[in-house]
Amino acid sequence: MSANTEYNQPQAGQQDMGVDESLSPKAESARTVGPVDYMFMWLGDGVNLGNMTLGASLVVAGIATLNIFQTFAAAIIAIGIISAVFTLNDRVGYRTGIPYVVQLRMSFGIKGSIVSSLLRGIPAIVWYGFQSWIGGTALNEIAKIVTGGSFDNIFACFVVLQLVQIVLSLYGFHAIKWVESVISTVIMVALVYVFYVLLSSHSAVIVEKWVHAKGTWGLPFFAFIMMFMGNYAAIFLSAADYSRELKTGISDAKRGFLYFFPIVVAYGFVLCIGAMLASATGISNPVKAFAIVINNSYITFFVSAFIVMGAIAVNMVANIIPPTYVITLITKLNYKVAVTISGLLALGACPWVLVQDSSAEGLGMFILIYSAFLGPIVSIILIEYYILRKQQVNVADLYKEDGPFAGYNPSAIWAMLIGAGAAFTMVELAWIIGFVVAGIAYLLLTKYAFKDSSFRKGTIFENS
Repeated sequence: MSANTEYNQPQAGQQDMGVDESLSPKAESARTVGPVDYMFMWLGDGVNLGNMTLGASLVVAGIATLNIFQTFAAAIIAIGIISAVFTLNDRVGYRTGIPYVVQLRMSFGIKGSIVSSLLRGIPAIVWYGFQSWIGGTALNEIAKIVTGGSFDNIFACFVVLQLVQIVLSLYGFHAIKWVESVISTVIMVALVYVFYVLLSSHSAVIVEKWVHAKGTWGLPFFAFIMMFMGNYAAIFLSAADYSRELKTGISDAKRGFLYFFPIVVAYGFVLCIGAMLASATGISNPVKAFAIVINNSYITFFVSAFIVMGAIAVNMVANIIPPTYVITLITKLNYKVAVTISGLLALGACPWVLVQDSSAEGLGMFILIYSAFLGPIVSIILIEYYILRKQQVNVADLYKEDGPFAGYNPSAIWAMLIGAGAAFTMVELAWIIGFVVAGIAYLLLTKYAFKDSSFRKGTIFENS
């Protein structure tokens, strides 16, 4: 902890907000996730069918937008930016133990944080349903094998899987910590086998449609960088939700490695498999593509089983906790009720639309659109923490309804809207445009337009 960093933790009786215990600062003694577990957690998050579907969108139309070299160049650039933003934004959660929805208050205010937290929670709900539908599709493949084809109902499998995840999530973040390590390892082994099958049996069509494709270094290349980033934009925005669970004593550089290495390995490999599967089959749904490429019921059963487990693991890490915290914050409901509501909302997210072959482009557009809002938000909270507050945070004040963070910060609200508006002028580059424009707007609005706002008095300029 730097010498100029001050954190005042709320003591007993100081928190007058009545928030659920799950939103209170995480004590150092309560943090049980070590570096290895943390790295496997991100490895497991990267090895998922959503990322594979994103890879498939590169070539689903039969003509590659990017060739193989351009695909990996775009991925590495995106992962480098992802890791850097993760490391910058996870620091406040790692040092203070507060979750993302509380972190937002120092820049948006207590009321203003509701809107910005919803912009994180809603995409998570959609991805929750999306991953569950992919898992339900795999579960249906298992059911068909077991019943000899007499059972074939993806929706029923989706509902069953969703109910299982609701039950598991009731036990909290640590309920499947050990599962992350096992699942990510086994799925990677299974995917190595799929990679071998694709190279040995479908190399000609893959070479024709992807490797030898001319591709482009123009706007589509940079758009795919933004899309790859957009797939993680919601996660690194709420980095505090994860870093607050990590054991103390790990430097910023080491935490950066804990993000970069597993994301490179998992995300890069899975994107590659997705593109290769789509090249070989012309199908963007990985589960259906697997069934064609691996025409063996035993292997299909094995792969499908771990796709189901992988969907659960990804949801538990990335898509359940954030919206649950948002629901807890807004409704004041306890964690178990809120996590159940999250699961039920994911049921109604209509994920069967997003996984259709005709929707592959729409999935990418969905990522880019919500990135237009997430880029501005992450810019605002980073500027607030590093530039305006110089990493000085009075945590106790963040939990006081009538404290200095009451109400909303007009600078943050306007900067977010200005950044998002600019992002929509070129949605292919939404995240970076929104990030830059909102950051500049926030500094200018804070220093000049709203410098006398009641939200600002006594919270920055007099204390920093």
